[in-house]
Amino acid sequence: MNVTTNKMTNWRWVMCAMLFAATTVNYLDRQVLSLTWKDFISPEFHWNDEIYGNITAIFSIFYAVANLFAGKFVDWMGTKKGYFWAITVWSLGAVLHAGCGWLTMVSLGLPDLAAMAKATGLVAVSVATVSMYAFLVCRCVLAMGEAGNFPAAIKVTAEYFPKKDRAFATAIFNSGASVGALAAPATIPLLAKVWGWEMAFIIIGAIGFIWAGIWLFVYDKPKDSRFVNEAELNYINQDEENEKAAEVVVEEKQMSYMEAFSHKQTWSFAFGKFMTDGVWWFFLFWAPAYFSDQFGATSDSPLGIALIFTLYAIVTILSMFGGYLPKLFVEQKGMNPYQGRMLAMLIFAFFPLLALFAQPMGDAYGPWWPAIIIGLVGAGHQAWSANIFSTVGDMFPKSAIATITGIGSMAGGCGSFLINKVSGSLFTYAEQQGSAFQFMGFEGKPAGYMIIFCVCAVAYLIGWTVMKLLVPKYKPVVVK
Repeated sequence: MNVTTNKMTNWRWVMCAMLFAATTVNYLDRQVLSLTWKDFISPEFHWNDEIYGNITAIFSIFYAVANLFAGKFVDWMGTKKGYFWAITVWSLGAVLHAGCGWLTMVSLGLPDLAAMAKATGLVAVSVATVSMYAFLVCRCVLAMGEAGNFPAAIKVTAEYFPKKDRAFATAIFNSGASVGALAAPATIPLLAKVWGWEMAFIIIGAIGFIWAGIWLFVYDKPKDSRFVNEAELNYINQDEENEKAAEVVVEEKQMSYMEAFSHKQTWSFAFGKFMTDGVWWFFLFWAPAYFSDQFGATSDSPLGIALIFTLYAIVTILSMFGGYLPKLFVEQKGMNPYQGRMLAMLIFAFFPLLALFAQPMGDAYGPWWPAIIIGLVGAGHQAWSANIFSTVGDMFPKSAIATITGIGSMAGGCGSFLINKVSGSLFTYAEQQGSAFQFMGFEGKPAGYMIIFCVCAVAYLIGWTVMKLLVPKYKPVVVK
């Protein structure tokens, strides 16, 4: 270490800022497609909702599977190299999207991009099919890299912060997800409008490469960092002796996947994730298209930008209260952590019921009501998500948390796959049927949206009920 001053350095917070930036970029890269496909990409490639649904569905399931291996990859490579390669791969995946038009044109032997957009009949079908597979490859590369973000960020937090500060540091860097969701509608459609949708992917993707370069320069483990002095190192390692003592007393065994699935607690967590993760991903991927379809508010219009920004502003502000409610129940009501979290989750499970009113309110009073309602649903999800992840720590030993979390992420990815796949097919079918397709007073595609909103509305209450039936009381798992 080159820092010799007696005053404690604060390099750990610089690391936290780097994690925040990476998470922000993560969500920006993830949203470029959702904010450009309807108004920029679809006319060029002759896409319908079913094609977009297939792309989002495959991304969801590939991301879920990749999460099972991302943590082990980061552990194997080390934090510095692991995080570097994670963001490099997902940035490469983001940039590669820009070449899908050229690849489709060359593959079909078309003279130029204009001919591709003007294609009709079987040629148009071929353009849609080839471009879909091109985008699928790029989305899978993106998903493979993005899966490494949170495992690497959690590992950095554990390396640079004592236990008492980790929750706060995690909350700070995780807020990058909301900041990215807020920044996306204000930047991406404008980039696409001014320079083309291809440049939107390239510019946002390039930010990740810049971050990766800075990361290689600034990151080292605390004991090896030239920016960390002895006082800060001692502060970071203040738990070390206690942890070593605890390890002598209790040696935690690793949990196999077979043993994990033998516990009702595992199935409870997995089912809760399966029922609810897809709701979040549906609104993340389909909200821009919804406002464009239903209200003509394209993603590059001032109204469209304002609607999406408002939606995620509500999510960002209200979701911060998700962790406070169970704390209140535990400290003031004397509940154990599991009881407090389950009661909080029950309260948050009622938020999505508001989705039942999104379509009727939008039809009667305009797009601002659906934006507000979907924002409240999203805030409920984020609060629910913070607590359902915490139930793993309530029930399982530390040695099993990563395994159980991976299983839950896989289940959540399967749920996301199903809702995105079904939504795309349903919206295309409903639009084709027109007035012949009706549901709760709506016709055509609006009826399709109403069906999915109904599914989203009840998903959390169903998830909570099954979780409660499987694990009615606090019952920690012991690894045998």
